[in-house]
This record gives sequence, structure tokens and C-alpha cells, in this order.
Amino acid sequence: MIGNPVPKKFARPLLAALVALSSASALVAVAQDEAAPAAAAPAADAKPVPRPSEIAVRATSNPLLKVVDTGQRYVAVGARGHIVTSSDGKNWTQVASPVDVLLTSVAFADANNGWAVGHDATILHTSDGGQTWKLQNYQPDLNKPLFDVLFTDANTGFAVGAYGLMLETTDGGTTWSQADAPAILEGEKHLNALARLGDGSLMVVGEAGLIGVSPDGGKTWTKTESPYTSSLFAVLAAGEKGATIAGLRGSSFWTENVHAPKWSRLNTRSTQSLFGIAVLPGNQLGMVGLNGTLLLFDASGDVHEQPILDKNGYRQSESISWLTVAKDGGVILVGDAGVQHIDVQRKP
Repeated sequence: MIGNPVPKKFARPLLAALVALSSASALVAVAQDEAAPAAAAPAADAKPVPRPSEIAVRATSNPLLKVVDTGQRYVAVGARGHIVTSSDGKNWTQVASPVDVLLTSVAFADANNGWAVGHDATILHTSDGGQTWKLQNYQPDLNKPLFDVLFTDANTGFAVGAYGLMLETTDGGTTWSQADAPAILEGEKHLNALARLGDGSLMVVGEAGLIGVSPDGGKTWTKTESPYTSSLFAVLAAGEKGATIAGLRGSSFWTENVHAPKWSRLNTRSTQSLFGIAVLPGNQLGMVGLNGTLLLFDASGDVHEQPILDKNGYRQSESISWLTVAKDGGVILVGDAGVQHIDVQRKP
């Protein structure tokens, strides 16, 4: 049996096709008037300033990596700093973004306050539900992308990424600092996804089967037993203390208690790497991944795959990074093909 995930605060984690996708930022040569005076050299202590994202006609068809429901609208982020929003999950509008780097994840603490993270250790904040965004952190010289973000309230948040990068804030992102979590940061493994469990504990999964748990909301972290030795890309809360995890080569496991885990393997019947997990209509559990993979599990753990078709009726081969439920009972998918709205099939 698959534990029934708690709908109130199930995980909004990662994905980490992130590592496979490169930043789509491009260097643009700027013509200079020969008569114009030479620009002054930047001060030695000047902070790097990112180039804003451009408004693109096909922003919703370009790669998008994460989509969330804020309660008022849907917000998705992805390549070239693109941020798109929708009130119905079908009609999308691009909003201005202060960066043109790959954005990998987005999360909201409430209907108004949200954060997006991405390459160059970028962290953006919105206080109006995703309509406008401001830069909180940008460190291109660090050479460490961020892969996921989670806030437990409007002040307390965490952002994780490559090579043991784990930032935390207690003031809504005004200041960020590297977390003191030696148990999970030793070895500088990639941290791919975060979740808040039903009992309020936090969980992080990453490279080489890394699983970290914090029973006190992020103050202390311990490394826990893992059922897998390769990369984990997604985690979703299940029940009060449980979780479902997924990663490379169709590998997925679940446990009723992450504090004393006894992991059970889910038979995904797939070898495609899995990047996102969500509870879907009809009490199904959905997982998405490489090559257009959408797996649907019933309450008994039995699985079937739903083919995703393109507009011409052919099976889609583009990878899917994340999924969330639409208000009309459908499902919103994001990935290499941008954003899509589909109806989920029941088990044949």
C-alpha cells in the first residue's frame, strides 16, 4: 500500500533534471558609439548585476522546470529566467524577471509570498502572488546552482543546490547564509529536493542516495538510512511521518516513518529517471520524468503509464519536470515542451 500523502503541506520539491538542463542565457554584444566616452571600470567591490529576462513570444513553450498553485494562480519558472502565471492553468502570461538564468524551482509560503531559485545561486522573491519579482541573492562567482526552495512560513526558508549548497533565512530572504548541517553537507553532494512532512519535519534528498531529515524545522539535520545509492530527485510527504522518493532509472521508494525508515520499493515498471511527484485527482499518485513519462499509481501501488500526446497526436518525447493539479480536475505539466494542461486517465 502507498501511504496517503497529506494534502495540507505535501512536498514541493525539485527535480532535478535541473542538472541536465543548461542555462539558456546568451551573451549579447552591445554596439558602442566610437565618439562615446569609455565606460568607467566597475569598483572592485561592486556586486554583479544580472541581465533581466526578455519577454518572449514563446515563453510558455520553452523549457519550464517547476509549477505551483499559490491558491490564487499558478506560477511556473524555467529557462532564461522565464516566469509565467495563469489563473486557470490553460492561459498563461509571462511576467518580468530580474534575471535571465535558468530558474529551477519555485515555492510559496502563502498566497502572496513566494521564492524562485536557479543558476548562479539566484533567489527571487515576490510579495504579490507572483506578479512582480525582486532579486534577493545572486552569486555567479560561486558556480553553484540552486535546485529547490522551501519556506515553512513567510520568514523561515531553505534553498538547496549543487556541491552541498544549503542556504537558510529567518527574515524572509532579506539575508541568506550557509546552513550549519555537517551531517548532510559532508562530501558536498548535490542536494536536489526539499519537503515538509506531515509532522512538520523537513526532508532533503540528493546525490548518491542522500537523505537528510530535520525533526525541528531545519535547526538540526541528521543523515538517515537510504534504500538507494544513486541520485534522488524528488520527495513527497506521505501520511504523518512518511515520504515517497524517486530518482534515477525509475527508482522509487516509500516509508511510513522517515525517522525510523523501513523503505519499500515501488514497482514503477519504468527505467526513466523521475523528477516530480504529486497527488492527483482520484487519489492517484503521479510521477513524471524523462521522455514524456507520466506514471499513475492507485492506492494499492499498482501503476500504469499515461502517454502524453503532442498537438499532432504523436507520443511526446520531451521530458517532464513537474506536475500539479488544475482547478478543473486536470493536471498541469511542465518540462522541455513548456507548460501543458491534460486530463488524467483512470486505470484501464
